[in-house]
Amino acid sequence: MTRAKPIGTGDPVVILTGAGISKESGLDTFRDAGGVWTRIRLEDVATPEAFARDPDRVHGFYNARRRTLADPAVQPNAAHAALVRLEREWPGPVLLVTQNVDDLHERAGSRHLIHMHGELGRVRCLSCDAGRAWAGDLSVDTPCPGCGEAGGMRPDVVWFGEMPRAMDEIEAALAGCRLFVSIGTSGTVYPAAAFVHQALDAGALTIELNLEPGQVSDLFGIRRHGPATVLVPEFVEELLSTRALADR
Repeated sequence: MTRAKPIGTGDPVVILTGAGISKESGLDTFRDAGGVWTRIRLEDVATPEAFARDPDRVHGFYNARRRTLADPAVQPNAAHAALVRLEREWPGPVLLVTQNVDDLHERAGSRHLIHMHGELGRVRCLSCDAGRAWAGDLSVDTPCPGCGEAGGMRPDVVWFGEMPRAMDEIEAALAGCRLFVSIGTSGTVYPAAAFVHQALDAGALTIELNLEPGQVSDLFGIRRHGPATVLVPEFVEELLSTRALADR
């Protein structure tokens, strides 16, 4: 067993999560075999151009995803819970950055959280730019509760070709972190796929926890592959109990 360099008590930690952490809660991934983008062209439902061209289709896609998320069977899993434990018990700063638009991290109890790709449970009006929580369906006839205009209400998610949220805050955290952990992400979508480079530039220990190696897996100092509900609780227990991590 090769011991990695110990992490100091209170060192800053940045966690990145992707669709793989929510898969075991019953939500689809996107780029895996059988994932969403193998069945639906992202160009048809996840770009500003798609919304301008066929808003009914885009609304239908996100309405279905919103209903799935509201299914009582879809609940935070052991991996979500473990990250809540890490945030509460680690003596230093822990920033959780998620590519996911679901609310499972919040429902599990995470508080220091950035949704870099927006949130499925929020909408935004293109007419007045106001955003708000939203649980039901949207259509081209839905009026904005703020300005009253219809036709401009859209999911408050980041589509391909749009800028992810809070990038200045994320990059500042990466520049100062001592531990960067990527969980359940394919490593194919930028800028998130480049976070490991930024963490390495900062001298951080980098860890991949994934069902299988991601696109940038070779860059990580420690790589562990298996279900998130197994790997993430094990990782959190090891870090909190020993303040050190081992490649195994």
